Amino acid sequence: MRPMFHPSIDDVRLEAVLHALSDPVRVAIFAAIAGADCALTCSTFSSVNERAIPKSSLSQHFKVLREAGLIRSERQGVEMRNVSRCAEVDGRFPGLIAAIIQAHAIEAKAAA
Repeated sequence: MRPMFHPSIDDVRLEAVLHALSDPVRVAIFAAIAGADCALTCSTFSSVNERAIPKSSLSQHFKVLREAGLIRSERQGVEMRNVSRCAEVDGRFPGLIAAIIQAHAIEAKAAA
């Protein structure tokens, strides 16, 4: 299997972070991972916002989040375990992740 790309935090670009989190499904996935106490598997997100997400789309969403430097993914058997890189990203762009997650929570509450 091909190794997954995880950019160095010094190579993470603001534009890539904003692009990755501009999609409602990706920001929901990222917010869940960022708020989790442990690594979450991809299968956890087979449904997002009460909408089924096909495996191929889910794989693409995780790839965008990973390549933007927002998550770190690790294969463990047949599962992919994902953790946030919030602390690293916050060191590079202080306050950005917290502001985005808070804005997402406000929008999600309004939509409910």
